[in-house]
Amino acid sequence: MSNTFGNIFRLTSFGESHGPAVGGVIDGFPAGIEIDEEFVQSELNRRRPGQSLLTTPRKENDRVEFLSGIFEGKSTGCPIGFIIRNQNQHSNDYDNIRNVFRPSHADFTYTQKYGLRDHAGGGRSSARETIARCVAGALAKLALKQLGVQIYAYTSQVGDIALTQDYKHYDPALIEQNNVRCPDPETAERMARKIEEVKAEGNTIGGIITGVIKGCPVGLGEPVFGKLHAALGQAMLSINAVKGFEYGQGFSGVSQTGKMQNDLFFNDNGRINTRTNNSGGIQGGISNGQDIYFRVAFKPVATLLMEQETVTVNGEDTILKARGRHDACVLPRAVPIVESMAAMVILDYYLLNKATRL
Repeated sequence: MSNTFGNIFRLTSFGESHGPAVGGVIDGFPAGIEIDEEFVQSELNRRRPGQSLLTTPRKENDRVEFLSGIFEGKSTGCPIGFIIRNQNQHSNDYDNIRNVFRPSHADFTYTQKYGLRDHAGGGRSSARETIARCVAGALAKLALKQLGVQIYAYTSQVGDIALTQDYKHYDPALIEQNNVRCPDPETAERMARKIEEVKAEGNTIGGIITGVIKGCPVGLGEPVFGKLHAALGQAMLSINAVKGFEYGQGFSGVSQTGKMQNDLFFNDNGRINTRTNNSGGIQGGISNGQDIYFRVAFKPVATLLMEQETVTVNGEDTILKARGRHDACVLPRAVPIVESMAAMVILDYYLLNKATRL
């Protein structure tokens, strides 16, 4: 059950990091949507490993193979099955952790829950699972494009290096112009140097990704247990290494008064509008037509290429130095994952909303 995401637009993903393939089945996708496979592949290329010196050197082509649900370039309304074959596994790199728990990883909890674990690459707990989300998210973006919805995300903080302005200050066209995926070139260069420094030490570092949804229709979200911001939060917190989620003014708004926070309505040439958007495009759990903006906090990657204290599966104290190919910072590759999860939520809730009114 935990491998399926969504209500009407649903993704069931499968596969392990060092297995034959990772894939998924998408159900509930509308019929008649033109499927631009080149666009889908370009989204996977943004997530794939080995794309720059800042990411893991694992080399994967990450070519998606669609198995069903598409006919003559359009979705049929039937389940869309797909796989991405693993081609560059180095499973022997993980032999030294077969009987050892990596600190702050899923090794211990998986073993306690299931009685066994796939030690090679972390198995199902590996971030390689997120490639299925990028396929589903790319398809969701293609559907949302017809509604005029635009979704983008960018790295806004690495360690203590952070952008100082809100999303409206930055040009989204600059996000893909550097390996960090930060829309401010000067800050991006500082972020890259920081990642390179911690990588050289065998260490890791975290940060924040900012997400923006423009053109979201009014009325998405349910007023009690299906609030739109709760769905976005669940989606983001399901991504590996995510530790926090906030939308609108979030935690920074607690130091302000209600008078400062309230978004005042006004008549904007016959259209109801708000003078500010501290709510982040969602009020009462329902989208209000303003931009939805949010921030996702990522912890440093748990696998370090340096010695750490830990224990064996039998509880014996030992020292571990991990081997293999790992990201020193997940943020650059996580940007398309954040976008994908946001797209999946918005399409799902759009389809849900269509079912609530005649």
